[in-house]
Amino acid sequence: MTDQSPKRLTRSRQKVLDKIEIRQKIENKLRLLPDLPGCYLMKNAQDEIIYVGKAKNLKNRVRSYFRGAHDTKTTKLVSEIDHFETIVTNSNKEALILEINLIQKYKPPYNIKLKEGTMYPYLKITKERHPQLIITNQVLKDGGHYFGPFPNVYAATNTQQLLHRVYPLRRCPKNEKRACFYYHLGQCIGPCDHEVSRQEYDQQIERIKRFFNGDVAPIKQALKDKMSQAAEKLDFEQAADYRNQIHYIETTIERQNVMSQDYDHMDVFGYTHNKGWLSIQVFMLRQGSILKREAAIYPCYGIASEEVTTFIARFYQEQSHIKPRAIIVPQDIDAELLTEVLAVKIISPQKGKKKSILELCRKNSQIALDEKFRLIEMKQLKTLGAVEELAQLLNLPRANYIEAFDHSNILGTHAVSGMVVYRDGKPERKNYRKFKIKSVEGAHEFAHTQEIIRRRYTRLLREEKPLPDLILMDGGKIQIRAARDVLENELGLSIPVAGMVKDQHHKTAALMDGYQENLVEMDHRSQAFHFLQRIQEEVHRYAISYHRQVRSKSQFASILDEIEGVGPKTRTKLLKELKSLQAIKSASLTDLQKLGIPQKVAQRILDQLNNQTNQ
Repeated sequence: MTDQSPKRLTRSRQKVLDKIEIRQKIENKLRLLPDLPGCYLMKNAQDEIIYVGKAKNLKNRVRSYFRGAHDTKTTKLVSEIDHFETIVTNSNKEALILEINLIQKYKPPYNIKLKEGTMYPYLKITKERHPQLIITNQVLKDGGHYFGPFPNVYAATNTQQLLHRVYPLRRCPKNEKRACFYYHLGQCIGPCDHEVSRQEYDQQIERIKRFFNGDVAPIKQALKDKMSQAAEKLDFEQAADYRNQIHYIETTIERQNVMSQDYDHMDVFGYTHNKGWLSIQVFMLRQGSILKREAAIYPCYGIASEEVTTFIARFYQEQSHIKPRAIIVPQDIDAELLTEVLAVKIISPQKGKKKSILELCRKNSQIALDEKFRLIEMKQLKTLGAVEELAQLLNLPRANYIEAFDHSNILGTHAVSGMVVYRDGKPERKNYRKFKIKSVEGAHEFAHTQEIIRRRYTRLLREEKPLPDLILMDGGKIQIRAARDVLENELGLSIPVAGMVKDQHHKTAALMDGYQENLVEMDHRSQAFHFLQRIQEEVHRYAISYHRQVRSKSQFASILDEIEGVGPKTRTKLLKELKSLQAIKSASLTDLQKLGIPQKVAQRILDQLNNQTNQ
């Protein structure tokens, strides 16, 4: 114990010295920061960019991370910062654009991650010599003209078919050499029949754009004329088709245009910031109603209003959303900056209907964040409640820190144990441990348990680390007595021990008190029982997976040991690089030679393994 202390103290002292050195390095850089706009890149010890931000004043903004108290989220970010870089820009607009590009390029883990793509359909006029009007779910920066989004494919298809009949573009394949079926129906402009000039296409595209801007009178009048002509020719079926198209315009397009006088093609962004979390809601208003809503909840590591400003810019730059005619935002959002970057009118309404829709959007963001907090609270109550209930059942003051053990072997061979750790009802996987049984041969549960308990808690005592509130053994009296024997008689510890007893189906059945060795009455519907089940299943999974790994390596080694010329070093190389017998069989002679194995030995390995497969 004494010979370990100087090393432990040296390591602790070195960590402190390292932190002081990092802090001093950061302080030196903070003194040199300029009072200029730009971007800052926070990096960890591996020189990886973990966060990108922008600022009107780099000195004030970057210093704020290392001054004063922060919420838990920002504290975690700051704890990982080893150094930082800054990039000065000419304006706040340039800083925002640069920030978007840096986030898109490096995808830092602490920056907001936007969802990919959209599930709502758009109509698109393709950019090619003979353009088409198609339905798509992706908005790309490919030079095409996009219209939408539509509430569903049915609405997009109806509008597409209407435009095909009135303002047709190309519908036939590019390699069509004669007039297509759609051309004879009047639904194709006719590049399959004759040369169509760019000017003619441009005029048709302009008509389609006017239609989407609400100018439906020309198309409605054209359909009425065609309906009259069809009726005069007694072609009542065709006339009825034109009538249906007119009805579609009157009941859908015109009605939406009337409704959309206040809310025509606008996007609304509302947000709520609380307890280090940022909740953002986006309402996409199209033709008088909320067509689509997007929601996002993320940890916030900067100033909330600045994070939202960046989010809005990235919303259109990265996700290729079609920019609306106007964007409605809260007053604290930098409207002037967004106008410069997006070239869209930014509105921060003070009253009226636009103010109401903004408040509705904000209210939705608050409801979403409150719901998240409630879910977190419920989850915490569920886990902590189960821990408290388990402690009460065993008459313990607490059971917040639990270590659970399980053994795994086949007829005593390849015996191993696994240990899992639960803290405040949650698994702490970084502290899981694996043990190979070293001092005992054969199947001997009592001796296996003694060895593992002895090794585990002798080490914790030697390293002066905290001891658990409760030890759970996967088993009954044998495992409990073995654990208590080592803890009390050898190590002088009084850590409570309990057993997780299984039924004939190998499922959690009961809890055994480690002192009275009686089964504790538990309601199988209680949180404590479900918690016990989770621990037992987790420790069993961990132990048995380690056992399979050890057994596989042992079989691997034993087969290779039978091959002449394969010693421990060669076996280790094969095990480390190729990891399985199948991988060795699939390897070529050259692959094995690259590992430093002589050609004759490599050939012998391949021959013997493949002969075993064929037998």
